[in-house]
Amino acid sequence: MADVLRLSFHSLHSSSSSSSPLVSSLLNFSSSTQQPSLSPRKNSEKTICSTGGSSVLPLVLRQRKRLISWKVHAAVAETDGPKWWERNGGPNMIDIHSTQDFLNALSQAGEKLVIVEFYGTWCGSCRALFPKLCRIAQENPDILFLKVNFDENKPMCKSLNVKVLPYFHFYRGADGELESFSCSLAKFQKLKDAIAKHNTARCSIGPPKGVGDVNLPEFSPAPKDEPAAEASSR
Repeated sequence: MADVLRLSFHSLHSSSSSSSPLVSSLLNFSSSTQQPSLSPRKNSEKTICSTGGSSVLPLVLRQRKRLISWKVHAAVAETDGPKWWERNGGPNMIDIHSTQDFLNALSQAGEKLVIVEFYGTWCGSCRALFPKLCRIAQENPDILFLKVNFDENKPMCKSLNVKVLPYFHFYRGADGELESFSCSLAKFQKLKDAIAKHNTARCSIGPPKGVGDVNLPEFSPAPKDEPAAEASSR
C-alpha cells in the first residue's frame, strides 16, 4: 500500500506543476509521515526544564535539607551545652546547694549587697529573666548574686516564705533582709530600682529593716510540700 501511494505521488508530481497546491501539500504530508521530527519534543522538554519543572524541585529539597540540618545542630547545641540555669554572670554569681552554703555566703559577704534569686528549672519566667540577671551581675561586680534552686532547697525556701518564682531577697551581708519581692521579665525595672536603692553607702540608708539574723537550720520544714507558683508575666 505504501508503494502504491509513493507511486501515485510520483505520478502526480511528474504530471503536474511543482507549484500546484494539492501536489505540494500531499508531498509535504508524505514527507512528514515518513520522517517524523524529534526536535519539537526536545524543545518541549527543554522548555519544561527552563520554566522550573526540574529546577525548582532541587531548590526546595536543598532548602528543606538546610532547615533540617539547622534544627539538628540547634538540638545538639542545646543538649551538649550547659543548661540555662547552669550559666552565670561572672565570679560574683554563686550557686547555692544547701542551707549551709547560703549562711556561709551571707556571713562572708561582709557589707556587700547580696541579691538572692530563687528559681525553678521548670519556670519559664525564671528562664526568660535569667539573661538580664546575668547582665546585671556583670555590670555590678561589687554585688554578690546567689542562685537558689527551689527544688534543690525546698525546706530552706519554704522557711523563707518563697511561694512564687522567680523571687528575690536583698541582704546586706549577714545583718538581715532589706527587701523581698517576686519579679518577672515584664517587671524587671523593679529589680533595677531596688538595686539603685540599696547599693549605696551603708550610712545613707540606715540599718536593715529585715527579719534580723538568719538562722535557717532552726526553722522547721513546712508541713505541706507544696510547689512554688510561677510569677505572672503581666
